[in-house]
Amino acid sequence: MKRRVAIGAIRLACLAALVAGCASGPTVRAEFDPQADFTRYATFGFADPLGTDRAGYQTMVSQYLKAAGRRELESRGFRYSETAPELLVNFNAQLNEKLRVSTLPYMGPAYGMGYYGYRGGLYGAWPMYRDETIVTPYNEGTLNIDIVDRARRQMIWEGVTIGTVTEKSLENVRAAIDAAVAAAFTKFPVAPK
Repeated sequence: MKRRVAIGAIRLACLAALVAGCASGPTVRAEFDPQADFTRYATFGFADPLGTDRAGYQTMVSQYLKAAGRRELESRGFRYSETAPELLVNFNAQLNEKLRVSTLPYMGPAYGMGYYGYRGGLYGAWPMYRDETIVTPYNEGTLNIDIVDRARRQMIWEGVTIGTVTEKSLENVRAAIDAAVAAAFTKFPVAPK
């Protein structure tokens, strides 16, 4: 059980670092309840337990997510309330192993297929050209941020950040989490003040 919890915490740390290694930045999308009037809410708190907590304790990732989420919401005029928040914030994180498959021209011993394979045996090219398939494994992390109307028990906003987790991003997990949360909140209906 302890090993499973430790592996879960490591996977969460990897996942949380998803943004820092992305050259072009993460993919961000958001959905919101068009019936929700975001101007009528003043306070927020956090779900207990958070989706990123493990085995009855709050992970470091959860602590970083809470700090980043609090900063984003407070910059938009919301106040943190531990006792009676109007909005609840929850986080979920997932790490998936993926494969990137690329087919590229290769100069090496081959005959007839051509630069991009369009000759297909119709005629020969230089004997050095052929296609090469390269398979590269990588980790993709997904961070979900849910904002819930506490009284109605209804989610009113969800921000999703998806990106590649790299070794570089693992060097500073907190900064990667800050960047992932900030990226998600670029799609929040209330702008920073």
